[in-house]
Amino acid sequence: MAFKSTALLQPNQIAKALGCALPILIADFVHAADDKTVLQMPVVEIVGADSSLKNMAGSVNILTQEELFKSHVFNVNEALRKIPGVNVRDEEGFGMRPNIGIRGMNPTRSTKTLLLEDGIPLSYAPYGDNASYYHPPIERFASIEVLKGPEQIKFGPQTISGTINYLTPNPPSTPSGSLGFTGGSRDFYDGQFNYGGTWGDFGGLVDITHKESKGARDNTHSDINDFNIKGVYDVDSHNSLTLRANYFQEDSQVTYSGITDAEMRNFGIRYNPFKNDTMKTDRWGTSLTHQLSFNDDVMLTTNAYWSHFHRDWWRQASTTTDNQCGFTNARAQGLAINPDSCNSTQGRLRDYYSYGVEPRLHVNHRTLGIDNELDMGFRAHFEEQYRTQENAKPLGGATTISEKNERDTEAYSGFVQNKFILGDFSLTPGVRIEHVNFSRTDELKSVGGKTSLTEVLPAFGTTYSPNEKITTFFGFHGGFSPPRVEDAISNTGTIIDVGPEKSWNYEVGIRTKPYTGAKLDAALFRADFQQQNSVGSIAGGSTPLATGEALYEGAELLARQDFGPLFASDHNVYFQAAYTWVATAEMTSAFRCLGSTSDCNGVTARELANGAYIGNRLPYSPEHNLTATIGYSHPSGFDIHLETVYVGKQFSDFMNLKDGMDHPDTTNNFRQGRSGQFGQIDDFVVLNVATTYHVKPINTDFFVSLKNLLDETYIVDRTRGILPGAPRLIQAGFKVNF
Repeated sequence: MAFKSTALLQPNQIAKALGCALPILIADFVHAADDKTVLQMPVVEIVGADSSLKNMAGSVNILTQEELFKSHVFNVNEALRKIPGVNVRDEEGFGMRPNIGIRGMNPTRSTKTLLLEDGIPLSYAPYGDNASYYHPPIERFASIEVLKGPEQIKFGPQTISGTINYLTPNPPSTPSGSLGFTGGSRDFYDGQFNYGGTWGDFGGLVDITHKESKGARDNTHSDINDFNIKGVYDVDSHNSLTLRANYFQEDSQVTYSGITDAEMRNFGIRYNPFKNDTMKTDRWGTSLTHQLSFNDDVMLTTNAYWSHFHRDWWRQASTTTDNQCGFTNARAQGLAINPDSCNSTQGRLRDYYSYGVEPRLHVNHRTLGIDNELDMGFRAHFEEQYRTQENAKPLGGATTISEKNERDTEAYSGFVQNKFILGDFSLTPGVRIEHVNFSRTDELKSVGGKTSLTEVLPAFGTTYSPNEKITTFFGFHGGFSPPRVEDAISNTGTIIDVGPEKSWNYEVGIRTKPYTGAKLDAALFRADFQQQNSVGSIAGGSTPLATGEALYEGAELLARQDFGPLFASDHNVYFQAAYTWVATAEMTSAFRCLGSTSDCNGVTARELANGAYIGNRLPYSPEHNLTATIGYSHPSGFDIHLETVYVGKQFSDFMNLKDGMDHPDTTNNFRQGRSGQFGQIDDFVVLNVATTYHVKPINTDFFVSLKNLLDETYIVDRTRGILPGAPRLIQAGFKVNF
């Protein structure tokens, strides 16, 4: 599948960005070409094909469009759980703010994961605030690629865990489209329309999605609209252009705070009293890609991209210990509260602009009698954050401004990687350089500050493929994740000695198709952090920012067997399992507190700094994750499968408390111990069933799916208080292809 990326810069940055850029090709990710695609579209190296995987020195997993559809995943969380090494934590039950962790990393807001769409940064501030408060609907994508290991240095800035690339579909060769509708319990509606085609040298595709549903809790509801267009123009035999543009809109009733243990006991796990909390977002994005093919061996691709994310979140509580409304003691005791009696609401208003230019070059060359593949590239990337907090008293009344901040980031990065192909072996050394400038201004106080950092990230990988059925690989690389602007520079303009997260990452693995219908991918991994920036139980709350050394070790496995091909039968029974074992996820040194003086005098902060928790398991890192599927496909077009999702127990704090009431801060035990923010999260099992029947005469698919078949109740998060997993969901629908 052709993969393109493009974008527009802010006018005042175009000259600056282009002046620093080199032309270059995206020789990055992977996907097999769609047989309906005829135009020469910007495309990365095909990773899904055996020819490329043979020399890929790292773990690669791909979710195909067929697998996504037949599973009838209704959010990205369901999809990514099918990938080994990936731990996805639910939040509001709709998948709009995913929490994605890879190989044991804390999944909160996906801050440790690099998210791309068609090779372009998807997060609204990947350098200055890599938090996912936005995610496009899963229906937009044709496939998903997950890359781990040393070849991550071709992307960035985050290289400490893994890279996820979402691929949008390309225009078909013949005008065609589809119309789908899904309805279900909890007022779930999902409608999608797409149409596209190729006319001469031009191809175009439009995709429209509308989704709405109640969330996993009381007083929650999400309503989203997503519009996406893609146009491709073959200028001549050597040049092509791709234009992408999208608009996303969300209007949700959703709160930020979880609930306390006492509230859960008295009112149930889905209790949420904050009926007045609302979130509205808009995101505009566009990109432009120029691909220049000098010949069959030299390809230059230049991407330019721009996005604007706007968010208004009005809420009456951030956490269960937030006393904005004076409800803290009542909530800790499990007493009913009335949010209408709260004489306060806070608007957390945000605008993020992200734009840049990225040329990439791919060259196949033969030097000293050795076949080589050279990839190199440069990126000039810019971010602007405008953050305002308005406080309204009474509810819906006049507002006062308590925060008005501008936070800017300029980032310049480059990489070079050369793959030496030596028969059955390949050697791939590479290096990436990141230089980031941060600035922050408090416009209410007219104070601010600036700082910068530069990091060099080496990488090396090797593969051995003695035959077409097996490839072994080994690699290591430098992991890097920049600090947030707000962590590097205080609100008074003081420079804080945070520094980036840095690690040495190692993996060794195997990819094999030992016999017909069988596939096995396995890897051992190790991430040794010289510095990890961690927040304990509260994202930006009572546990301050702390840095220290940490170690993650484990194994991951993807196994699949299709018995139909094995026995040359049109009836196919299949089995697939994605398993992750994070054997080690622990602090290996005392953590240095970087919060305010009052924060760092807290019990948890002092014990962290004194090394009291060395050897403890890090928060939100379950030891075991398993997604296993068994299914059957009939040659008539019928498919049914049962999916089992298991997530092991995990801790929600550095102290590894089994119960919140074990909190050592006896002075604040009433507030802390009963907040729901501390304590163990038990393991849980969820069963999902999906069935599909394709009616060939009318080219239509009919389907039914059941999520959480046994209606299990379980906790998924304690970050801001207890959040539940989704209840049983029944969904049914159809998709007409025309």
